[in-house]
Amino acid sequence: MSSDQTAGATPEPQDHQNLQDSPFRAERTTRDEAPQYVLPLVARIERAEPPHRTDALETAARAVLVMLGDERSLGEGEWAQAMRDWQDARIRKVVRRARGAEWRRAEALPGITVTGKSAEVRVFPPVPLDGWPKDLARLQVSGTDLDDPEPLPPADPAAPVLWMSPEVEMTAGKSMAQAGHGAQLAWWELSDEERSAWRDTGFPLSVRTPDAALWRELVASGLPVVRDAGFTEIAPGKTVVAEGGSHYCPLPRERQP
Repeated sequence: MSSDQTAGATPEPQDHQNLQDSPFRAERTTRDEAPQYVLPLVARIERAEPPHRTDALETAARAVLVMLGDERSLGEGEWAQAMRDWQDARIRKVVRRARGAEWRRAEALPGITVTGKSAEVRVFPPVPLDGWPKDLARLQVSGTDLDDPEPLPPADPAAPVLWMSPEVEMTAGKSMAQAGHGAQLAWWELSDEERSAWRDTGFPLSVRTPDAALWRELVASGLPVVRDAGFTEIAPGKTVVAEGGSHYCPLPRERQP
């Protein structure tokens, strides 16, 4: 799996318009001056039964949303200060893999496990870049990729879709982190009521890769775009477009994948 880092981000949707200090800039901003935190995610990758790639991406995206919406991450919750510190700096997510005893040790640490059809991802409250718990720090970051054994069904037009760039090749771990970024952008676009509705239905979403023509249309549409800062694995560039579903987000949904 591969780590991922983006330009810094802010916790409120309206702050996306602050072009001098936004989550969409690779250039150095004031967020680089703040203490840097990372949101750790661990994917369970057993040798005999690895998860399907797209399910792993979707499960990682939902794990980020579950952490954002958890009562412990809000207000005076036990993870709230760490979440604020993380979002005050650059938004960084790192995906590592575990199996067997490694996974059991990861499950014993404070966090939340999110289960998909074939994937399991555990998300943990943010930690300082150099302050990883030892049972997570020893996990592998690179060396695993995943496949989809069957063609994917069409995305649900009522739920958000995270469109992955067809122009950038990424490992499964890097893609999981990017999908998490896209989910976070979709979350920021919503009102409190829309967030509650999405959370109450289990954060349905889809991850899909459009063809080149649709990708160009999506990038030019004004929808939220993840621009990777290029710190790991790939050059700086656009990696994900977050398109809101009609049940949760006021953004238009007129196209079918």
